[in-house]
Amino acid sequence: MKVSIIIPVFNEEKTIRRLLGTLEPVKDKAEILFVDGGSTDRTLSLIPGEYTVLQGAKGRARQMNLGAEKSSGDVLFFLHCDSELPRDAVEQIEAVMQRYRAGCFGIAFHSKNIWMKCCQIISNHRIKNRKVMFGDQGIFIRRKLFFEIGGFPDLPIMEDYQFSLTLKEMGVRIGIAGKRIYTSDRRFKRGRRLLVMWKMNRLRAMYRRGVDIEKIADLYKDVR
Repeated sequence: MKVSIIIPVFNEEKTIRRLLGTLEPVKDKAEILFVDGGSTDRTLSLIPGEYTVLQGAKGRARQMNLGAEKSSGDVLFFLHCDSELPRDAVEQIEAVMQRYRAGCFGIAFHSKNIWMKCCQIISNHRIKNRKVMFGDQGIFIRRKLFFEIGGFPDLPIMEDYQFSLTLKEMGVRIGIAGKRIYTSDRRFKRGRRLLVMWKMNRLRAMYRRGVDIEKIADLYKDVR
């Protein structure tokens, strides 16, 4: 079972060093592709030459779909640049994929803030009980199934949410890795964590109601 790790990047010079450190234990076990969406900072210069770097149009969905097309793995693993992998991430994925066609990791934050702990619990509860995965949880899926459903929908936001909803509608069971991915809490500004959590739930509710996706994207501010 060959795993391809696909990482969309855009102006990630502040986070990419940490990610590269967590890739060290897995780089000889998986194919790794970075897909840049036109970075204007030092992101590209910080990626070692040993990794494949693709250039594409900005947009996480488009970047991930391009990475999938150019990859060769049996399993596609979509990873955010501000995430930290467990050392045995590939083995964790392989174990899940023995029984499932799609899955993800649980999520954790280094922050000890009570609201971040709540966010962590809610996110992991959502996977188990509502069968909905988000991109920062590290989605992985069988290559054949990924292309069967048309990849990620070409949306400026909510591409991971709709992707997960599509799998749910198809009755695809979701597996959960035994270990967790640590992700950045940069979106949750100090003193406004609860407000951000409320806002994210509100945006998802707007999406379900059919509110124009461009309006939702405008409300979702890029933190970079």
